[in-house]
Parts: sequence; structure tokens; C-alpha cells
Amino acid sequence: MEKGKLILAPNFTEVDGPLIFLAGPIQGAKDWQSEAIKITHNINPQINIASPRRENLSKDFIYEKQVDWETHFLRRTAQDGVILFWLSKEFEHNPDRAYAQTSRFEIAEWKVRHERDGVKLVIGIEEGFTGAKYIRRRFGQDCPEVLILNTLEETCKKAVDLIF
Repeated sequence: MEKGKLILAPNFTEVDGPLIFLAGPIQGAKDWQSEAIKITHNINPQINIASPRRENLSKDFIYEKQVDWETHFLRRTAQDGVILFWLSKEFEHNPDRAYAQTSRFEIAEWKVRHERDGVKLVIGIEEGFTGAKYIRRRFGQDCPEVLILNTLEETCKKAVDLIF
């Protein structure tokens, strides 16, 4: 049994087969991505996962490269895989930046792509994430088949189920 690949930004490693992309807040959030990787690989160690959270934010960080990496792997996952959104509550406030601003844009973008193209999505929202009521309402209206779950474990399990 071959172990699935873990692709971390900014590495452009290609994989064969389905992929789970871990979408959701990084800045101001706890490292939920590491936990999601453990949960997912405990369920099925063969799953390929792409995580935009870097092992360390060094002085070599280039914003455009990060966005390009995320765009590439989101699109790759849309073709063969599941985009997993985990909307974790804010852990550390940054007054210069709206919390989860990129994630909020991405979830709207991928909601539309789900409706138009059938992209597979699963969403989990942690208690305390601001704006959860609106996201639940809009997905309930337009995409009732996209489950919105309450724990990271449930969200990872549903993503694995949707892969197969």
C-alpha cells in the first residue's frame, strides 16, 4: 500500500490520482492543517493532500508565488478530488487584516464552480467562526447537497468519502 503524497506550498510536486486541498484560514488561525493531514491519513494513508500552510514563513516568502501555488492546486483538485474548507475560528487577531479574507473569497468562488461545474466541496465550520450563519444560509439555499459539518474530523471523513 503506497502512502499518499503531501504537497506543501511552495512546492509544485505533481501527483497521480485524486487530491484533497485544505482550504481555510492560515493567518490568525491555529495550525488546523496539520491536524487535518493526520486525521485524513489515519482514515486512508493513500490520500494525496495539498496544504497551503508552509512549514515556516521565511524571508523568502513571495506573495505571488503563494497565490499561484494555491490557484494551481485548487484547479488541479477541482479536476480530480475534493476541496475541503475548514473555517476555523480566529485564534490571534491582526488589526491590519480581516480574518479569513482570502478564505471567504475562495469559498464564494468555489461555491459557484460547484454549482456550474460540479466541483466536489466539503465544508466544516468551527464554533465561533464569524459569518457562519450567512455561509450556512447561502449554501443551504443554493447547494443543499454540500454538507456543512461541525468538526474537523467529520469534515475530513466526508472529504475522504467524496474522493471515492
